[in-house]
Amino acid sequence: MKRVGAVRGRRNMSFEHPNRYGKRMLDVEREIMRRPPEHNTTNLDLDRMDMILDLMGHPEESFRVIHITGTNGKGSTARMAEALCRAYGMRTGLYTSPHLERINERIGIDGRPLTDDDFIDAWDQVHDLVDIVDARMSEAGKPPMSFFEVLTAMAVWAFADAPVDVAVVEVGMGGRWDATNVLDADAAIIGPVDMDHMQWLGDTVEEIASEKSGIIKPGCTAIIGPQPHAEKVMPILMDAARAASATVLRDGEEMRVESRMPAVGGQVATLRTPLGEYPQIPIAKFGAHQAHNALAAVAAAEVVVPVAGMLDVDIVSQALGSVVIPGRIEPVRTSPTIIIDGGHNVNAAQSLRDAIEENYDFSQVVGVVSMMRDKQVEDYLGVLEPLLSQVVVTENSWRDRVMPAEELERIAVGVFGRDRVVRRDMLPDAIQTAVDLVDSQDEMGIGYGHGVLICGSFVTAGDARVLLKERHDPDLDKPKSERA
Repeated sequence: MKRVGAVRGRRNMSFEHPNRYGKRMLDVEREIMRRPPEHNTTNLDLDRMDMILDLMGHPEESFRVIHITGTNGKGSTARMAEALCRAYGMRTGLYTSPHLERINERIGIDGRPLTDDDFIDAWDQVHDLVDIVDARMSEAGKPPMSFFEVLTAMAVWAFADAPVDVAVVEVGMGGRWDATNVLDADAAIIGPVDMDHMQWLGDTVEEIASEKSGIIKPGCTAIIGPQPHAEKVMPILMDAARAASATVLRDGEEMRVESRMPAVGGQVATLRTPLGEYPQIPIAKFGAHQAHNALAAVAAAEVVVPVAGMLDVDIVSQALGSVVIPGRIEPVRTSPTIIIDGGHNVNAAQSLRDAIEENYDFSQVVGVVSMMRDKQVEDYLGVLEPLLSQVVVTENSWRDRVMPAEELERIAVGVFGRDRVVRRDMLPDAIQTAVDLVDSQDEMGIGYGHGVLICGSFVTAGDARVLLKERHDPDLDKPKSERA
């Protein structure tokens, strides 16, 4: 494999590739991203978002809303729900986070990210209002708008300006105090609730569930996915739904995945909601968890799509069979197979392992892992240990938060043993090393049965996508024996 070049600097990959953005776009992005983080503990209220929506004239009231939270699966579910609504001719807005490669990815209209010009225009439209909010907050001794609050305001403005019929909005973190929670959901999806972001959301699943239940609004339909800690989480979610007089659809009760089986490029599943059965629906992603994400998306679409009764099975099949979800168990190369996944917690690791074991017949998988310091690193690696023959530990580009490779190596050695761990401080070198390791065991030179898994963080996934795309040599997709 040819070397893929160095990754340096801060999280934003565009800082290292100025040719990919115009100067004006870079300036706007830097101005937004230098603002306080969304998880600043002094920002745990909706005052800034309420104020800027007042100044805007409440544009969020002009469209319907599918609001999505959960420890995992938010982005996948959001993209599926958006695709279903768009397939019915609705004009859609999509707001997700984090971005993998470009900040524009966070805000989409009609299935496409905002162009640089549209992103800049959205910033220009809200910039003065942001300044007013900051000034009033300063007078009150409170912090300015965070970067996530600014991006959320830009998304609302862009959606209303389009205008969209429905906005599919992914929570940034938690729910109750998340910037997106100024929106009143027509359908509120709560995916699996597990341990993550404990320093901000709480030290128990009960506390985390309470935060996430905050997106259930009066009169909405609350769509609750499978819960790994159901006995602790479900009473909290059901109490919140009852308090809001919400209609409740629970995965495994009012709705269910009736059956599923792996298929080329994903799986085929039969889904049932209270409105009827959707037989043999193709889902263009691997893993049982994606079938449940698809079920939640269908149930949400039934709420906002203006048709009587269940959705058309053919339209659902076409929509879900074509959804692209970057960075989620995403195969990006063959010979050897290279898979990228951005999941960063124990639940995500288990879903990743299950999906690979179900859909690939690997005799060898070498992991390339870089994670953030604030994650359950040892537990994450422990879930993947039976899957990985060896692991190459490294660092991604977010220097402020990434776990140093030396520290990650120490933890990995405790999980895998010294002989299965290799350290490479730079991600390109780590990918190179992993491919060399699988090539050395590929006696037939065809790449079959050998894989490289790049995982541990959405930053890692984004960095790897940029590197592999920008340094792509078509020769690498050939069996090793046929390479020039």
